[in-house]
Amino acid sequence: MVEVQVFGLIMDEESRAPVMVLRAVEGEETLPIQIGFAEAASIAAALENIEVSRPMTHDLLMVVLDTLDASIERVEITDLRDSVFVAEIHLKKGRRTFKIDCRPSDAAALALRAGAQIFVADEVFLKAAPADAAEASRLQWLAFFHALEASENPDSILDSDPEKTVH
Repeated sequence: MVEVQVFGLIMDEESRAPVMVLRAVEGEETLPIQIGFAEAASIAAALENIEVSRPMTHDLLMVVLDTLDASIERVEITDLRDSVFVAEIHLKKGRRTFKIDCRPSDAAALALRAGAQIFVADEVFLKAAPADAAEASRLQWLAFFHALEASENPDSILDSDPEKTVH
């Protein structure tokens, strides 16, 4: 398993669908995952610490978990089957642990809110990582410019290296 962070969100130019870009905390692995618009909005809100007047779905789930004294230990993207990514949320309640099947976008949205680590199975990178370095670099630069555009403090991003920046 490789620990990753949400590097950023970009718009796929061909499909016009949002893409969540995950980047290894240590290493060069980059993993783009196409996601839905609602999940992209939820992830963006978590990345930017945006408070909304009414809870979004992932905020509501965090309230439910808190009410039940359960916590998210970690999330894992475990497989890629027929072009569909598979993820699990690892929950803890007391001494019991549970693995909940979910989409990677939901797992990431919840992990960001819970401050939980995100992991990707090594074989997922082998199956899905960009085929060449040029595509990986293009995704990194797109996420870098998106972070620059969305940031309230662009100087902090300009002082960083897009090859290393994690949004």
